[in-house]
Amino acid sequence: MKDHSPVAGIHSVRSALKFGAEGVGELWLERSRRDRRLGELADLARQGGIQVRSVDRGELDDAASGANHQGVLAWVRVPASRTERDLSAHLDRIEGAPFLLLLDEVQDPHNLGACLRTAEAVGVHAVVAPKDNAVGLTPVVCKVASGAAETMPYYQVTNLARTMDALKSRGIWLIGTAGEAPGDLHAADLTGPLGLVMGSEGTGLRRLTRERCDSLIRLPMLGRVESLNVSVATGVCLYEALRQRRHA
Repeated sequence: MKDHSPVAGIHSVRSALKFGAEGVGELWLERSRRDRRLGELADLARQGGIQVRSVDRGELDDAASGANHQGVLAWVRVPASRTERDLSAHLDRIEGAPFLLLLDEVQDPHNLGACLRTAEAVGVHAVVAPKDNAVGLTPVVCKVASGAAETMPYYQVTNLARTMDALKSRGIWLIGTAGEAPGDLHAADLTGPLGLVMGSEGTGLRRLTRERCDSLIRLPMLGRVESLNVSVATGVCLYEALRQRRHA
């Protein structure tokens, strides 16, 4: 479908239908497959006024591009990225301490999709990234995010450093990650108004981004590997923040 990307698999499709049904164009079910869970997805789609089609397995295989579709695929509209003005209005509506994720020039759509999925899972209020040299909400991002691209607000800003200054003026504490940082993740205070800042896949945090962080922390690395994939590192940091915030 034009302007829609395929989201495959029972869990991912259920998330798209439950939390972003307005963006789902069609639901495809494998014609020859009999599965109670597929029937539940069909009912969920029809309740939302979404067309349900029975298709051959070959059509699902082609559309899913190798993903394990489990006999179901949803065509989901790729959401538009939001802007600085949208971010300011969104922050005004947050009740309690803001919890943000800032991604400095993350360019791999698989990494962004994974970051959005984890951010949504731990209750992050918004993900912020620069417009330039960073991936937007592509069909691949939506597929990897498994429904989180529709529910997690993603803001692409013209100048990330300037946006960080604006966040700090709101009392949001910005903590960046760097391998050489003296502070340890588990010793850092990740409660209160927080913006966790993660660097790009290759070079990490840019100089201006690093300079605007209130503090820098590192992940404990006990093996020979010097760094983690940015989406893995983001997941580790976000769940440590969630642990602290739940017990604050």
